[in-house]
Amino acid sequence: MNSTNMSFYLRKFWKENTLAILFLVILCGLQVGANLLMMQSFQGIIDRNMNQFIFWMLFLVIIWFLIYGLTGLETFFRCRAIRVMNNAIRQDIAEILLKKSYRCFHEQPVGEYLSQFTNDINQIENLAWNPFFDFIRSTVTVVFSIAALLMLHWSLLAASLVTTVIMLSFPKLFHQQMEHLGSVCTREQSAAVSRLKELLAGYNVLRFFNQEQRFTNEAEVASDQIEKPKFRLAYVKGFANAGMGCINIVCQMLHVALIGILSVRGIILQGALTGGGNLCGNLSAGLGNMVQDVLSMSSVKPYFEKISVHMRKSVEGQTEKEALKAGMQMEIMQNGITMDNVSFCYDKKTVLQGFTARLKKGGKYALTGPSGCGKSTLLKLMLGCLPEYTGSIRLDDRELRGCRPEQLWQQISYIEQDVFLFNSTIRDNITLGREFTTEQIRKALQDSALENDLLSMPDGLDTVVGENGGNLSGGQKQRVAIARALLYNRSILLVDEGTSALDRENADRIEKNLLSKPELTLILVSHHLSEEQKKQFTRVFAL
Repeated sequence: MNSTNMSFYLRKFWKENTLAILFLVILCGLQVGANLLMMQSFQGIIDRNMNQFIFWMLFLVIIWFLIYGLTGLETFFRCRAIRVMNNAIRQDIAEILLKKSYRCFHEQPVGEYLSQFTNDINQIENLAWNPFFDFIRSTVTVVFSIAALLMLHWSLLAASLVTTVIMLSFPKLFHQQMEHLGSVCTREQSAAVSRLKELLAGYNVLRFFNQEQRFTNEAEVASDQIEKPKFRLAYVKGFANAGMGCINIVCQMLHVALIGILSVRGIILQGALTGGGNLCGNLSAGLGNMVQDVLSMSSVKPYFEKISVHMRKSVEGQTEKEALKAGMQMEIMQNGITMDNVSFCYDKKTVLQGFTARLKKGGKYALTGPSGCGKSTLLKLMLGCLPEYTGSIRLDDRELRGCRPEQLWQQISYIEQDVFLFNSTIRDNITLGREFTTEQIRKALQDSALENDLLSMPDGLDTVVGENGGNLSGGQKQRVAIARALLYNRSILLVDEGTSALDRENADRIEKNLLSKPELTLILVSHHLSEEQKKQFTRVFAL
């Protein structure tokens, strides 16, 4: 309950949560009222008053019908509140990822991020949202039970207050341990998801080399890495609950004994022996449940600590978004890109040393050289993905370190060596959801040499490509990526072996189209260029 992040989402969606809590309060009130009606009904039996007994029994039946009817509504509103809070957390996680730099994002495996969207949200729901609503239910039940016991006799209230102090003090013994175990659980499970993702990615390699046993062994290890911290968290929580159960029983028996003494002495109704016992049971059970819920919410803190984007939102609100939007615009390149003595290291390994070049607007340039000489790195430097370079890279007169990558990407298109496609249609992978005219799309398909392939596909542009383009050939995937880059019509195009999977005829056709665009500044990476091909470029840089 002390998590700032948790309370943020509860406050943000206060309307949904208030509605769910309102039905909880009504339900708890009706359930406690049912116990009071039961007392009156049994008092009718004790007094041998059949009319009184029947009247209160009929009233009791109506109350229980109301309880079961409202239970469905309470479940609906509770689930709706949990849904909107879970969606909000996922949206905030997505915003956190978008604010990461290129290098920072790729420092962690994709499995870690996938775990945040799936496992972390499930844990938050099980350890935070459900216990929160259960805590509210238990608290309201305790309050109503105390009020009902006070109506019977003040001594029952005094006994209830003593019980409350005892029950609420007990969780403090386990609070820090539960927080620690929750932190271990989220760390271990994230690592396990990354391990499983890597194992599945290497499925073909292990099968081709007859390493099926390694696949099953590593799957077993990852599985236990998920289950072991959950097991530790569960059994510690179980021991804590067992201790609470013992205290519960003692407190409950003391309450029943007190009700019995008051009833025998004629201070309260004899019928209270039935309903009063239930009230004491509700009180004790409610207090015990409150303790369990507090323990659960203590263990969820590490999951919320990953989510900090709302801190910025709550303070700066729309102002930050407006400022970011205003700063996104950047003047279109007028002269070109200048590189002076540029060097770059991955950790301690130098991959680019003292590179100098002048790339004029509209020029066509090629980067050649063996693998590992820094060609792809140089493209990423121009994209603003790796700002830790030494030397100078200027777009006109503006140093790239002073530009946001998003500003550069408004002018630069990039075709990666390993093309990624979404599991949707060819049209969606080319347009990325934006609206373009039929003529714009047709021209991009033509210049990327993709139009002939579409004729052989029954659904044409609406052909589903499969996961990461699995339904297409490597050459078709590259042409989809080229069509996408051409459709967005950036003034600078970086191509990293973008035609390596194409046959020579289609590769030549695409390169000819790119080289023929006078306004396009082209920087193309290639391992090998023939002497004839080199003549078509403004300049070829050998790294």
